[in-house]
Amino acid sequence: MTPTQTDMIVVDDVHKHFGGFHAVDGASLTIAKGSITGLIGPNGAGKTTLFNVIAGVLGPTSGTVTMDGEDITGLPPHDLFAKGLLRTFQIAHEFSSMTCRENLMMVPGGQSGETLWNTWFGRRRIADEERALRARADEVLEFLTISHLADNKAGEISGGQKKLLELGRTMMVDAKIVFLDEVGAGVNRTLLNTIGDAIIRLNKERGYTFVVIEHDMDFIGRLCDPVICMAEGRVLAEGTLDEIKVNEQVIEAYLGTGLKNKAAAG
Repeated sequence: MTPTQTDMIVVDDVHKHFGGFHAVDGASLTIAKGSITGLIGPNGAGKTTLFNVIAGVLGPTSGTVTMDGEDITGLPPHDLFAKGLLRTFQIAHEFSSMTCRENLMMVPGGQSGETLWNTWFGRRRIADEERALRARADEVLEFLTISHLADNKAGEISGGQKKLLELGRTMMVDAKIVFLDEVGAGVNRTLLNTIGDAIIRLNKERGYTFVVIEHDMDFIGRLCDPVICMAEGRVLAEGTLDEIKVNEQVIEAYLGTGLKNKAAAG
């Protein structure tokens, strides 16, 4: 699979085996720059494992991943982070004893305060950086409509608010593509709509590319085009959500649940 100038990510025949279990079994797909792509499929389809391979959490058994035409296969997460590839998790990974503002201020790397020398002789530089980071964090919190939580401990806010905070972490650096893993899990409908609004704004106003794993088809339908369906570690189908819902292979993969019922109703 040859990358083009419009491709942000190209996954080519990726396999990930755990002993005899093939969690990802020859998956190939492309993610277009500037898109919000949905990744759906029944439980055990290999979606999160594929995310982990792309994001460097797991090395592939075989196959390649490219980003902007560069081979990034097997690069560790911190290298991919520096290239603008970020991911969130099904369970938010916040620093629970720190405030929401402090969580955001922790994100950018290479801060002057990280070196002993600067703590002795570069205090003015550190203070200037902290003021800029604080202002940036407050801007992000305002964008996400959670500025009222700035001084709250991150461990004390709701699950949906933690998902917004994780999205905010991607805004503290120059993200190019963000992988969102079940952003709607455990989130009430009002907050999920707020998260969806933020994703759309980041896509349209700041050019973020998103890939979204989600089981909520209303959320996928509102945000995502195209939608890619996986099953048994492979890509089964790709298209609009309406096309996916009536695809016979997809309906069979869901074993009569979920999409089949929606297709019959619509």
